[in-house]
Amino acid sequence: MFEKLEALPPDAILRLIAEYRNDPREQKVDLGVGVYRDANGLTPVLGSVKKAERRLLEEQRTKAYVGSGGDPDFNAAMQALMFGAGAAGSERIATLQTPGGSGSLRVAAGLLLRARSDVTIWASDPTWSNHVPLLAGAGIRLETYPWYDPRSHSIRFAEMLEALQARSPGDVVLLHGCCHNPTGMDLDNEQWQELVSVIASRRLLPFVDLAYQGFADGLDEDAAPLQLLFDQVPEMIVSSSCSKNFGLYRERVGALAIVTEGSAATATAQSQAYNIVRTMYSMPPDHGAAVVAAIMHDDGLRAEWLEELAGMRTRLKETRALLCTSLREHAPEHDFSHVERAKGMFCFLGVSAEQVRQLKEEYGIYMVDSSRINVAGISRDNADYLGASIAAVLRERGSS
Repeated sequence: MFEKLEALPPDAILRLIAEYRNDPREQKVDLGVGVYRDANGLTPVLGSVKKAERRLLEEQRTKAYVGSGGDPDFNAAMQALMFGAGAAGSERIATLQTPGGSGSLRVAAGLLLRARSDVTIWASDPTWSNHVPLLAGAGIRLETYPWYDPRSHSIRFAEMLEALQARSPGDVVLLHGCCHNPTGMDLDNEQWQELVSVIASRRLLPFVDLAYQGFADGLDEDAAPLQLLFDQVPEMIVSSSCSKNFGLYRERVGALAIVTEGSAATATAQSQAYNIVRTMYSMPPDHGAAVVAAIMHDDGLRAEWLEELAGMRTRLKETRALLCTSLREHAPEHDFSHVERAKGMFCFLGVSAEQVRQLKEEYGIYMVDSSRINVAGISRDNADYLGASIAAVLRERGSS
């Protein structure tokens, strides 16, 4: 049987990781891998997480199944993070624990297909590369709306609104809650207001991917669009992840929130989601969600986590500034201010695929072909080297 299968090409990011690891050069920079790293290039275990884990090790009394919905304490904490403390116990929201944000997206896809077999999801152009296999691979029709202008490094907001105005009631709009991946460009408050008005008037269903809450402007600030939507639309879906803001990448901790018009619809949607979970992975893993719940329900641990989260957010802003300062020094004729305007871990550098290849081969600087960079890979030790190398590649193009 298996001899009939055809080998698939390796994932581009995984291939890039392997190439970087096998590069013998001492001076090399990884801007490709999509995880947060500190100034030493490490993805740390947060102090608050370690303390919560030690507490669980001492106090946890069972490893029995948690059920298809996951940890109730975790779900309550995540619902409050997404929608505010006032949403606790809301009859309009059903929240369940999932294996990471990806698991949440996949369960949501199954739920949408059960609700409407011909559903269409409209995603930004571009969007996170894994949205396509997760959602389209589930059998959903995926289309795009305008988002990013690579020439001006800005959001095509007017075109986006025009495209969504033409959508049919019941169509789903996939939105990045904050820290848009891959562009790093986020809507401002006024733009969110306009967008929500269009979504409400056209009776579209917003589907928000909230993978980076706390990495842009702050926990409450990053969740403001969700609360705006909650107040103005009858239904919505939110997929959230704890990989970044809690540093729990390998624990696969996420949540799916389903918002309906009222308690009866919420109970029905929740029952369908539980059934989908049962047919896919039965129930989510416990450890990471138990860690999050322990942190969120303890004032001391929560305060420590908030301080650590603020430190990560500040570092990302500082690394953007470091690179921009270096680029202004080494390539003053080029405008890279968009790197500093972007939020979160990612943005497009704005060089060609050929220049990306040249940076890798000649300078040991690794990024994906689109020139999306993870600014967490920048440090005080390599920022000058990065700026000088990028400038050298740009000068070569200019002289050719």
